[in-house]
Amino acid sequence: MPELDKLGITEAQIAEFGMTWGVGGFILFMLFIIASLARESKAGKFGTFVLFFVLAFGILGFVAKAIIQKVLGI
Repeated sequence: MPELDKLGITEAQIAEFGMTWGVGGFILFMLFIIASLARESKAGKFGTFVLFFVLAFGILGFVAKAIIQKVLGI
C-alpha cells in the first residue's frame, strides 16, 4: 500500500489533480490571453478566429490525450 501523507492522499493523486485542474486552469488563462491579444491588436472577426484557431490548436492535443486515455482505460 502506498504511503499516505498527513492529508490522506498519495503523491499520484496530487499529480493527477495538478494535471487535470492545474493544466485546465492554464488553458483557460491562455484563452484569456489570446482574447486580450485579439482585442488589443484590433484583429477583427477573421483575425480573432485565426488567432484562436492557430494559438489554441495545441490545446486540442491535450484534450484529445485525455479523451483517448478515458476511452482506452489507461
